[in-house]
Amino acid sequence: MNIDQENILLHKIEIAANRINVLYENAAEITSTQPQFLQQCLEELSLALEELHIAEEELHLKNNELAEAWQIAERERQRYQELFEFAPDGYFVTDTYGRIQEANHAAAELFNISSKYLINKLVINFVPEESRRNFRLMLNQLPKINRIQEWEICLCKRDKQSFYGSLTVETVRNQSDTVISLRWLLRDITTRKQAEEELHQTQLQNLQLIEADRLKTQFISTISHELRTPLNAILGFSNLLLRRMQNQHDECLVGMVERIFNNGKNLLKLIEAILDFSKLEARRINLQQDTFDLADLGIITCDELRVLAQQKALELEVQDLQRPITIVNDRVRLRQILVNLLSNGIKFTEKGCVSLEIGELPNDRVVIIVQDTGIGINLTDQPHIFKEFWQANQTINRPHNGAGLGLAITGSLVELMQGSITVESQPGKGTTFRVELPRCIG
Repeated sequence: MNIDQENILLHKIEIAANRINVLYENAAEITSTQPQFLQQCLEELSLALEELHIAEEELHLKNNELAEAWQIAERERQRYQELFEFAPDGYFVTDTYGRIQEANHAAAELFNISSKYLINKLVINFVPEESRRNFRLMLNQLPKINRIQEWEICLCKRDKQSFYGSLTVETVRNQSDTVISLRWLLRDITTRKQAEEELHQTQLQNLQLIEADRLKTQFISTISHELRTPLNAILGFSNLLLRRMQNQHDECLVGMVERIFNNGKNLLKLIEAILDFSKLEARRINLQQDTFDLADLGIITCDELRVLAQQKALELEVQDLQRPITIVNDRVRLRQILVNLLSNGIKFTEKGCVSLEIGELPNDRVVIIVQDTGIGINLTDQPHIFKEFWQANQTINRPHNGAGLGLAITGSLVELMQGSITVESQPGKGTTFRVELPRCIG
């Protein structure tokens, strides 16, 4: 019940009381001389009593409404207090100077201090010394900007242990639009900041690795070119010496020059393989498309490598080919794939044969199959054979030389040609490589 309603009720009661007093004072005189007036007064008295009864009922109703409203307000206050107290984030209220007036349990835990001792503490006490000036400046700006959203700042607990916090601060104003207090939300973001720092370090390391890889590729490319020049001179002069010594009968001298020539060729092949691999790794090889007969290329390549097979008394077979098999691809790079697979088969085969099969597949695709009866590859080693510089025998005294780049280059070239390469092998029984390529590369 408001003040106006109380005044009205009191006024009605006062009027009724005055009427009753007048009746009592004049009752004796009025009874003998004016009975009608007495009846009129009694009626007025009855009316006044009825009004008092109505007013009493209204007052009782208002009291009930007030009690119910108080209970609702109390429940809401209790609910707010529970939400405030048990919220997962830190909540506290301060005056305009940052002095804490109210704080929940989470805020007390973040500052590592009991809630009752946190009251009346200045928030700036939990800010490191070097950051307090900026903190004061931001605090002084709040009456103008009204709200600070997710202000990341380093804070200190009571034991001086630091943590990263995210502050959201909002002003509270009265009816005169004057700032009377500040509401603070504090969230511990130490874990997130550590994750961000770890991510930043990882990104930095990745950039360093990319740069190191670029420098490595550049170094390999440069050193390969630098080595090829003297090697070509060595090969040229050693070949010239061999020609001049053919009419002489000094077999020892001829043998030494042949060793120089053969080792120079092997070294040049190794350098070219490293150079090709660095180009593939840097995506600097572009396929030169040409239309040619794949079957014819296979036969020519086998004829070129037949001498290597004959040196080990191996058969190098070409399965019956359905000629021609016309494709659009890079002839030089496809020959490189054939050479790598066939020479690899000859290298790891001591007896038996190495065979080449070329055929056509549905959906405008072709297949190349190279099969040998060599030493085979263990099942555990097969997932690694297309990795660069990988060999099953990693020891210095391994029986087969090479840098382990042939299959890595082959796999990269097949991928560049939008094809696929698979291997099937059993130790002691041989290995089969299967390459599938589109008839026309895009």
